[in-house]
Amino acid sequence: MSDYLQSAFATHIPFMELALRFVAAIVLGGIIGFEREWRDHAAGLRSHILVSVSAACFAIISLEMSMGGHFAGDQIRFDPMRLVESITAGVAFLAAGFIILRHGEVKGITTGAGMWLAGAIGLASGLGMFAIACVASAIGILTLAALRQMEKRFDMRGNGNDQKEAGK
Repeated sequence: MSDYLQSAFATHIPFMELALRFVAAIVLGGIIGFEREWRDHAAGLRSHILVSVSAACFAIISLEMSMGGHFAGDQIRFDPMRLVESITAGVAFLAAGFIILRHGEVKGITTGAGMWLAGAIGLASGLGMFAIACVASAIGILTLAALRQMEKRFDMRGNGNDQKEAGK
């Protein structure tokens, strides 16, 4: 029984490295989710972390499958692009659920894009590509925070004009 348990918990990637990959997915995906949560959007901290951790998990599973002897043979081939395509399609489907048309105005595109970015960050974290995950997180949070301020300052959404006209 102990041999079975030992083999069931054995991985080719050392445990501390696995933990680091998941922690990176949690923290970096959470950064994007925190901004969305702070702005009171439907998909916030928990949603973004779950997407990021899920993508990391799929990446790690794929790596383990490619390294494991029980999946070896001439018939098994590992194509990293299929992994990327699968995660991209799954997260895009989830993100599309946040995009709605309300009163002739499209809502949720930024939240959907944030979910997609969280998936990419999780994928990079799961594959151990921490520099890519960190840079993507930094670009994401800068885009969400800094460009929001620019939109407000220059009234790029036309909110000031609508409020001024409503007051007349």
